[in-house]
Amino acid sequence: MAGWTTDEMSRLDGETVVVTGANSGLGFEATRAFASKGATVVMACRSVDRGADAADQIRSDAGGEVDGALDVRECDLASLTSVASFAKGLADDYDAVDTLCNNAGVMAIPRRETEDGFETQLGVNHLGHFALTCRLFPLLVAADGVDDARVVTQSSGAHERGEMDFSDLNWEESYDKWGAYGRSKLANLHFAYELQRRIDAAADALGVRSVACHPGYAATNLQLRTAEESGTPLAAVVMRVANAVFGQDATTGALPLLYAATGDVDGGAYVEPGGLLNMRGAPTVGRSNDASYDLDDARRLWEFSVEATGVDLSL
Repeated sequence: MAGWTTDEMSRLDGETVVVTGANSGLGFEATRAFASKGATVVMACRSVDRGADAADQIRSDAGGEVDGALDVRECDLASLTSVASFAKGLADDYDAVDTLCNNAGVMAIPRRETEDGFETQLGVNHLGHFALTCRLFPLLVAADGVDDARVVTQSSGAHERGEMDFSDLNWEESYDKWGAYGRSKLANLHFAYELQRRIDAAADALGVRSVACHPGYAATNLQLRTAEESGTPLAAVVMRVANAVFGQDATTGALPLLYAATGDVDGGAYVEPGGLLNMRGAPTVGRSNDASYDLDDARRLWEFSVEATGVDLSL
C-alpha cells in the first residue's frame, strides 16, 4: 500500500458509484477519479445546479468527456424527505449500486436544526447518511461484481474529541460547535462498524462490506465555510493560512476514501493517511480511538437513528 495513488485503482467499467457531496472538495475529487476509471457516478448533491457545474468541470478537465458517466441528482441530507426521494429515484433507474460513499458533511457551524428537527451536524453528517444507506441497501445487496459492494463512510480525526451523550444528542441543553462536529464524526464510525457487525451476523451472505475512512487535513472549502459561518473576518484569514501551511490538497485528501472504496481492505477497516500524525500522506489501514469501538454506544446510536429517521435495515 506504500505510496498508493489513483494510478493503482482498477477499472470500474459497468459499476455504479454514489457519492454524496460530489460537487466540491473531496467528493469532487473522488467523483473525478471514479469516472476516470469508467464508473457511472451518481453525484448526490444538495444543489443540482452546483452539481451540474461540477460535472461540466470534470468533463472539461478530461478533454470534453470522461470514461464513465456522471448523473447529477438532488439529495439534501438535511431532509429525510429528500433522502427518500433520491433513493426511490435511484431504485427506479438502477438495478444495483456497487459503492456508496457517505462523504458530504458540515463542520463546526452555529447551532441550527435540519428540516426534521435534528441538530444540523448530527443530522447531516450521520442521520442523513444513516437513512440513505438503509434505503439504498437493497441496491447494494443486488450488486453482482467480482468484489463485495461497499459502503464507505467518511469520518475525521476530530472524532477523537467526540462524546456520545445520549441524554442530549441534539445539543438542546448547551452547544459546542466543535464538540458537535466531533460527536457527528464519532457517530460516523459507530455506524460504519455497527453496520459491518450486522452484516457479519446476518443469516445469509450479503456481499456488502462497510469501511470507514478519514482524509487527514485536506485543504477544502469545508474549512472556509466554517470560518465564514463564524462571523469573524479574522477566522477566514487564519483558516486560509492554516490550509496553505498545514493542509494537503483535496486530490490527496480523497485517497483514503478511494482506497477504502476500491483497495484490498476488510469490512470494518479504518483507512487514514499514513504520514505525519495521520494527517497527511498516502492511505493506510489504521485504528480509530477506543471510544469508536464501544459496542453499547454503537447499539444505542443505531436504535436512536432508527427511531429518529424511521428507517432500518432488514438483514
